[in-house]
Amino acid sequence: MIVIFTILVVEDDYDIRELIQNYLENEGYKVLLAPDGEKAIEIYYKNNVDLILLDLMLPKIDGYSVCKTIREDSKVPIIMLTALDEVRNQLKGYDMEIEDYITKPFSMEILLKKIEVVLRRYKKEKYNNIIRYRDLILDLDGYMVILKNRNIKLTQREFELLKILLQNQGTVLSRQVLLDRIWDYSYFGDERIVDTHIKNLRKKIGEDYIETIRGVGYKIDKEY
Repeated sequence: MIVIFTILVVEDDYDIRELIQNYLENEGYKVLLAPDGEKAIEIYYKNNVDLILLDLMLPKIDGYSVCKTIREDSKVPIIMLTALDEVRNQLKGYDMEIEDYITKPFSMEILLKKIEVVLRRYKKEKYNNIIRYRDLILDLDGYMVILKNRNIKLTQREFELLKILLQNQGTVLSRQVLLDRIWDYSYFGDERIVDTHIKNLRKKIGEDYIETIRGVGYKIDKEY
């Protein structure tokens, strides 16, 4: 499977922005561009972004504020780009849980290598412990569901229901099977408890992910 990573480049200098875009696209990355902090936040929350290259000196909203906003509900890797090479500025960035720091002017070869190292670090966890489906991300380790880069709060049962449906894409799971696997064999209550949890789950993630197979159970269509 070929994995295409999406990188958001946040840089107000047009020439630098275009230069980075060309290099990254030549290396096989998908690139999103933002010329200011306000646009960066807007683009981030509308797309599944794997890494952010974030300039500090930005119009409208500075890089630190962009980072702070994103860090409120996301651990997406961030590499800061800046002409400010003072130690205190770098320490401030690391305190905000950025992955790395690169000062301008910089070598594109070094930038590409830093990106490669950061993404390699996350790749194993990302694809072994995370389930992606359309614009849904299920983080099995963090016990989180992310929809269009926003954290969705689910109960334990809702999370387990979504997980088992995603792990069995294309397969219809009956209410009894879901009861056995999630509520375990000791549960002897009404099967309609499954319907209640599915209903609540749909309210949180949207109606069109989980299909009801009348008289049988539920399924999530296989994504090809």
